[in-house]
Amino acid sequence: MSTAKSLTKSLLLVLLTAFLFVSPLEAHEEDTTSGKSSNEVLGKVNFVTSCSPAVERSFNRAVALLHSFWYAEAEKAFAEVASTDASCAMAHWGVAMTYFHPLWAPPTPVDLKNGSAAAERAVSVGAKTERERDYIQAIWIFYQDSDKLDHKTRAKAYEKAMEQVYLRNPDDKEAAIFYALALDATAPETDKTYAQQRKAGGILNKSAPQLPDHPGIAHYLIHSYDFPPLATLGLPAARSYAKIAESSPHALHMPSHIFTRLGLWDESIPADLASAEAAKNYVDRVHPGATSSERLHSMDYLEYAYLQGAQDGKAKALVEEGHGIGKVDWEAQASAYALAAIPARYALERHRWVEAATLTPYPADFPWQRFRYAEAIATFARAIGAARSGNTTSAATDIERLAAFRDEVAAKDTYWAGQIEIQRRTASAWLAYGKGEKEEALQLMQSAAGMESATEKHPVTPGAILPARELLADMLMELGRPAEALQEYEATLSISPNRFNSLYGAANAAAKAGDKENARNLYAQFMALCSHADSERPELVQAKLFLAPK
Repeated sequence: MSTAKSLTKSLLLVLLTAFLFVSPLEAHEEDTTSGKSSNEVLGKVNFVTSCSPAVERSFNRAVALLHSFWYAEAEKAFAEVASTDASCAMAHWGVAMTYFHPLWAPPTPVDLKNGSAAAERAVSVGAKTERERDYIQAIWIFYQDSDKLDHKTRAKAYEKAMEQVYLRNPDDKEAAIFYALALDATAPETDKTYAQQRKAGGILNKSAPQLPDHPGIAHYLIHSYDFPPLATLGLPAARSYAKIAESSPHALHMPSHIFTRLGLWDESIPADLASAEAAKNYVDRVHPGATSSERLHSMDYLEYAYLQGAQDGKAKALVEEGHGIGKVDWEAQASAYALAAIPARYALERHRWVEAATLTPYPADFPWQRFRYAEAIATFARAIGAARSGNTTSAATDIERLAAFRDEVAAKDTYWAGQIEIQRRTASAWLAYGKGEKEEALQLMQSAAGMESATEKHPVTPGAILPARELLADMLMELGRPAEALQEYEATLSISPNRFNSLYGAANAAAKAGDKENARNLYAQFMALCSHADSERPELVQAKLFLAPK
């Protein structure tokens, strides 16, 4: 099937989903569970506990914050509940949950210490019901023996414990929702059947009609379907979650995960603009002078979206904002990744190789040694930039550095070690190509593309800094093999629709292969993609020339 037909089919599926699926996740005008402000909109949660009726509203508000991953505020809210009702063991359960971060990076040693202490307090205070004891036991299992057992083992143990809470309490919607989240968090990274994510989505969709304003259902449906074959299933939740919990910066951002998967940049950009602004306003109040980690996360998604439509002026403004950052509110995975990715994307997506070859992580005093997989992004950009601009010595040095980062990270996190290895193979391929070793270069590039296809992107990123298969197609074009390149560009577009470089590459490859009709259709799609372009990239000039009346 041609790319044009494939993309048309995808668009029809999206439209059909939008019109025929009546989402149960309609927005609610006001958060009636909030214990703070009638203007605060966090969604509706009804988590039944044996705690004092006086803390019921505050407890539900804390759980709503937890479901939107607003961990700092949730921790404060649960602590206030514990202060008001000293016998409320579930308040300490809530505090322990705020240090878990199931879908993010594993808890830091400080997080583990704080979370473990909260879980032990919950056990010590003692729950009044068996159901509550089961919840507390589940999170206690996660923290138990954290000095002996690795994160994945303990997360899986938590998932199994939550499965029992779910099975023993079939009428408890919260048990179902937290179990679904645990399934998403422990899903194997190489499982292309998405069995656990599908199971989680099925559980959440059962509760959705009864709980249309629940923030956790919409949020976790987006995560469950944040994969190319499933993304259209997440559209109803994506178009509802921001309304359900509009006071949460993370809730405003999450819809862009699905929009990015589907290449819906006109929906993704407003979502992340709103999230970035809300995150800034929040941090300006609680951490004056710092930049929000949540804002940086949204900025990375924005950078990706802007570059796909050649809105390079707006993309450049984000890079400049990053260069002005002095400190962040949370030195965590999201902030580290975004700080490294935004300038790398800006140089590499625009094929500014010399610019890429000079990148260094910024700010210089950020603790990059704690986030080698993020620091590796700048190293990868330099290696590719140097290799593509003829500086083979510099490229070789950075490739060696990538190998060292890979080995360092492998001891703690095989996923990120694998991502760095993909970058190392990719850079090595272009180094070999620059040295005239064309066959070795192609084999290395095919190896990198195959390895990338066998894994999934992490939620922290909108997509690869440069997709390995797209770069394989670029290499095939340079080798004068456009028909093969077209297949690789189309394969990239099937995973990452409406990518600027892959759509242009497919059009160019079709033209070079002699398929003029397909080329014209692809170039037309490419120009539509760039309808809001604020720069004149060479690819746009070429597309206009091809489409000009002869």
